[in-house]
Amino acid sequence: MSDALIDIEPGLAALPPAVGEHLRALRAPLRRRILGTVRAAMRAQGRSLTGGQGQGLTLGVETAVDAFVEAVADPARDLAATRAVFHTLGRTEYREGHRVDALRTVLTLGARDIWAFVVENAGPAGPAPADLYVVAGALFGFADALAGAAAEGFLDEQRDAAQDWATTRRRLITLLVQPEPPAENALHAAADAARWPLPRSLAVISAEGTDAEHLARATGGGAIATVIDDAVRIVLPDPGTPGRLVRARHALAGRRAALGPAVESRRARLSYRLSRRALALQHEGVLPDGLVSCDEQLLTLLTAWEPGLADRLAGTALAALDAVRPAARHALAETLHSWLRRQGQVVAVAEELHTHPQTVRYRMRRLRELFGPALDDPDARLTLQLALRHRLSRPAG
Repeated sequence: MSDALIDIEPGLAALPPAVGEHLRALRAPLRRRILGTVRAAMRAQGRSLTGGQGQGLTLGVETAVDAFVEAVADPARDLAATRAVFHTLGRTEYREGHRVDALRTVLTLGARDIWAFVVENAGPAGPAPADLYVVAGALFGFADALAGAAAEGFLDEQRDAAQDWATTRRRLITLLVQPEPPAENALHAAADAARWPLPRSLAVISAEGTDAEHLARATGGGAIATVIDDAVRIVLPDPGTPGRLVRARHALAGRRAALGPAVESRRARLSYRLSRRALALQHEGVLPDGLVSCDEQLLTLLTAWEPGLADRLAGTALAALDAVRPAARHALAETLHSWLRRQGQVVAVAEELHTHPQTVRYRMRRLRELFGPALDDPDARLTLQLALRHRLSRPAG
C-alpha cells in the first residue's frame, strides 16, 4: 500500500481545503452509514457480528473512514497505521477460515457506499463535480490499497501457519522415531498439537528427495512427512487401509523409496530404521529401485545391516574355497549354494545349474573334502547358505 493518499491520487494536491473540511464534518454519520453497510454484507456472508471477528471489522471500518477523511484534508499524511490494521485483518481472515476475497467484497461495498454518501451530502455549497471526481479516484484507489494490505496479511498468515505446521509435525515425527519409545502422554500431546490423530498402526516410508510437504499431500490418507538426514520420512497411518499403499506407490513413482513394516505407533522407530537402511541399500545397488517393501526384503536387510559384516561372514565361512583355483571356485560355490537350497537333491541341483548329476556328485565329493562335517551341521549349513547367498550376489571380480 502507498505511504500517502497523494501517491494514489496526485490530483489531491490541487484540491481546495474546503473539500477536506466538508468531509471532516461528515465523519460521524459517515461512520454509522458504512458500519451498517459492512454489517449487512457480513450477515449476507453468514458471518458473526460479535466477538473478535466483528470487533476487528468494526475497528477496520472506523480506521478506514477516519484515515480517508483525514487524508483528503492532508494528502501527504502517512497511512502506515491504516495499512497495519488491514494487514492484521487479513491475518485474522485466514485464521478464522475465510477466503481473502470475502474481505475485498466488504471493502468494495464500503467504498461504494462512502462515495454514495459523499455525493448525497454534497449540496449546493459542497465540493464541485470536478473535485468530487478527484475524491472518487482517491477513494477507490484507497480501497484497493487496503484490500492489498489485507491480502498481504492473509498470505503472510498462511505462510507462517504452514511453517508452524511443518515444525509441529516435524517434532511429532522426530518423537515417534527417537531411540527410546516416547512416553504415552508426550506422544499424545505432540499428536494433538499437530492435529494428527494417532492411528492404530503406521508405517514409515523413507524416500529420496527433500520435498516432504509435497509427498505428504500426494500420498494422502493423513500422511505427514519431514526431512531427516537428507531424505524424506513419511509417516503413513493405517497402511492396511484399502487403496492407501496404491496411492503411495503412485506418489513415489520414479524415485527410490522403502516402505517400513506396519507397527504400533510407539514402535515407529523400527519401521523407520528398516526403511532408512533399505533406502541406503537401494543407493548402493543392493536393493532394486522403486518402492520396495522391507517386509519382502528382511533377509537382505539382515545380512546387509552392518556394512562389511556380510563380507566378513563370507570370508570366514568360505575360507576353505580359497585353496581352490579361481576357475573351479565359482563352480563349487554355485553347486554348494544350490545343494543347500535344494536340501541335497542332486537331480534338482543339476537341473538348476544345467549340468549332469554326475558332475554335481563329483563337485560335492570335493566340497566334502573342503568343508567336512560342516555340511551335516544345521547351524554351519545355515551360515554357509547366507555366506554363499551374499558372495554369489556380488559382481564377479
